Amino acid sequence: MEVPLTFLESLARETHKTEAELMTLAFETGLRQLWRERIFGRYLRRQISRDEAIESVGIDWIELAERQHTAMIEDTRWAMSE
Repeated sequence: MEVPLTFLESLARETHKTEAELMTLAFETGLRQLWRERIFGRYLRRQISRDEAIESVGIDWIELAERQHTAMIEDTRWAMSE
C-alpha cells in the first residue's frame, strides 16, 4: 500500500523543484497576499486613493476588490431587509 504524499512532496515531484524552493515560493506568495490585503483595506477605508492602490497592486486586483466589496454590501443590504 502506497503512503499518500504530502502537499509539499507532491508539488516538489510535479514541479521538479526542491522542497526548499517551494517553501520559499510559498513564503513569498503569502507575503504578497498579505501586502495586497493591506492595500485593499487601506483603499476601502479611504486611507489611500484609488490611483495609489492601483500603483501598489495593479488595476486588476483593485477592480476585483471593488467588485467583491460591492457584492458584500449588496448581500448585507439584502439580508438586513429580510
